[in-house]
Amino acid sequence: MKINIIGCGRLGLPYAVGMARMGHQILGLDADPKTMRILSAGRTPFDEPGLAEAIASHGSPGKLRFTDSYDDATAFADLHILCVGTPQQIGALAADLGDLERAVIDLASRLRRDAVIVVKSSVPVGTTRHLAELARSMAPAHVRVTVACSPDFLRESTSLADVARPSRIVLGIASGDEHAEQLLRRVRKAQLDAGALMVVTDLTTAEMCKTAANAFLATKISFINAVASLCEATGTDVSSLAHTLALDPRIGDAYLDAGVGYGGSCLPKDVRSLIAQGRTHGVGADLELLVQVDRVNQRRQLHTVDLARHACGGDLTNRRVGIWGLSFKPDVDDLRDSPALAVALAIHHEGGIVTAYDPAAMDFARDLHPELRYALAAGGAVEGAEVLLHLTAWPEFIEADPAKLVRSAAVPIVVDGRAALDPDLWSDAGWSYRALGRE
Repeated sequence: MKINIIGCGRLGLPYAVGMARMGHQILGLDADPKTMRILSAGRTPFDEPGLAEAIASHGSPGKLRFTDSYDDATAFADLHILCVGTPQQIGALAADLGDLERAVIDLASRLRRDAVIVVKSSVPVGTTRHLAELARSMAPAHVRVTVACSPDFLRESTSLADVARPSRIVLGIASGDEHAEQLLRRVRKAQLDAGALMVVTDLTTAEMCKTAANAFLATKISFINAVASLCEATGTDVSSLAHTLALDPRIGDAYLDAGVGYGGSCLPKDVRSLIAQGRTHGVGADLELLVQVDRVNQRRQLHTVDLARHACGGDLTNRRVGIWGLSFKPDVDDLRDSPALAVALAIHHEGGIVTAYDPAAMDFARDLHPELRYALAAGGAVEGAEVLLHLTAWPEFIEADPAKLVRSAAVPIVVDGRAALDPDLWSDAGWSYRALGRE
């Protein structure tokens, strides 16, 4: 089947590649010239395991192409999947729908045949109906436009596997739009035949499925981090506590790692979006829990800075601080709402001399924050440091030999913001080890 993927970012590009792998003919559209240059050269504009290789292998047979032209897209296919970003508004909690609305206008105004538009971007309740009205008002009178909602549940670093084997497929359709369901079942046939579950519901329920899921996961992370504060105060080991909680099948072990907090493009934005939606619809008090979830997450970053300050005698001014990790999670180069980057910047703003290293995110970090210092390797961030902060659990850091690093540090103090280093190994090597959630 011919499919247009509109928006070739961290959501749209894995979907484009994944659908091409299933045998569909995909045209990826993106309005950003830099992104188009990179994609047209057979490369990827960001790091995601397996993505560059998949683009190279699926571009040559003609299953996957890219364009910046809506005219090309509307001539190519009648199924259009919107994967345009909906970032948090500057100075507000709600999502910014400007780019998504512009994409709908640009697309609908160029339609020449009946079309199905699927909103995969994360959007507030009521957005799909609004976009449907917008599309129909912009489309030629003879064109019938059907708009559905099918939110994504991709995880960065495993996005290609998530496209191939989704945990669930949610499809929201308006009453009487069964054509969209039939079409999307054809598109997803390989996944459905492999056992994936498709949930068909109304538009507003589908819209909330993604944001509610992310808000729940964020709540779970903030819960264990809130308990970690009590663990530090009482001498309890939060890692052992989390292990016992995970043994309860009603709780499970996912998202129970205490540390510096969550980040990325989804969890922070979706938590704040639900808060904003609650206030808009007059039920803000009932979603006050999510306000606290967000605040706990922010406090974990501040607490990590406090630990660094304490290690430096109470003042970070002109103290050398090594940072391991800048991306919000390992195996990606994404800096959006990264707690590691937030901690590095906070220490810099207090006068600390920060030297950071990340296996993937260095180029993006340099472009965004040239005021920080950057090491060429993990050992370079340790050299001369008066405290080392481990903030992203990359395997390179976990597998590092602390005995080889101890002489490089001015003061061998390590703060493990992910509780992922071996405390005995580091202590035996001569380091003073401190982890969030432990006394």
